[in-house]
Amino acid sequence: MTQTILIVDDEANLREMIRLYLTQEGFRVLEAPNGREALFIARHEKPDLILLDLMMPEMGGYEFMRLHSKEAHTPVIMLTARVEDPDKIVGLELGADDYVTKPFNVHELIARVRAVLRRAQQGGATPIDVLRVADIMLDRTRVSVRVGNQSVELTKSEFELLATFMQSPGQVFSRLDLLDRVSGESYEGYERTIDVHIRNLRSKIEPDSRHPIYIETVYGMGYRFASA
Repeated sequence: MTQTILIVDDEANLREMIRLYLTQEGFRVLEAPNGREALFIARHEKPDLILLDLMMPEMGGYEFMRLHSKEAHTPVIMLTARVEDPDKIVGLELGADDYVTKPFNVHELIARVRAVLRRAQQGGATPIDVLRVADIMLDRTRVSVRVGNQSVELTKSEFELLATFMQSPGQVFSRLDLLDRVSGESYEGYERTIDVHIRNLRSKIEPDSRHPIYIETVYGMGYRFASA
């Protein structure tokens, strides 16, 4: 089945270049010059993945993610000319799955697109539908998480990280291991994105995120989900 990619960027030439390469790779491609038009297209076309510029007229990428995340959990790769870490962190906190800094190598972009799509497909194919560890329950079919009696809203990346931990309580995962689970590929220099996702996940499931009892840091090695 042909997968659909929505490119959201106010640079027409860049959209055209990306569209040509993605079309050659067998994808169906849609385009929008700003977040406002992208919201309309996403509601009606339901793309499998969105390539999203951050700085655009009428509605930028941050506002688009805030609004779209209330309607769907479509994987998002940010296309950003900004190089400051805080800008990338804001996007990840809003639910983006990955980011590429302009100017970028289009072949790397396509590799990231395939990696994020592969991870999304693998997430839905797991044979374990409901996971229960301690007082946390994760239901893949319903895409829901409960901590005690409270429902918790997670981004797609946070959901996949939590599922990875809960499937193997006590197992230590390195940042590269977790990045592979979230992004499908391990890219040098992107390990810190896992720390951002972990921090956000802790803020949502831990009674006190400063003293976590579920997701433990194993210094010098990575993270693990408490087995008891």
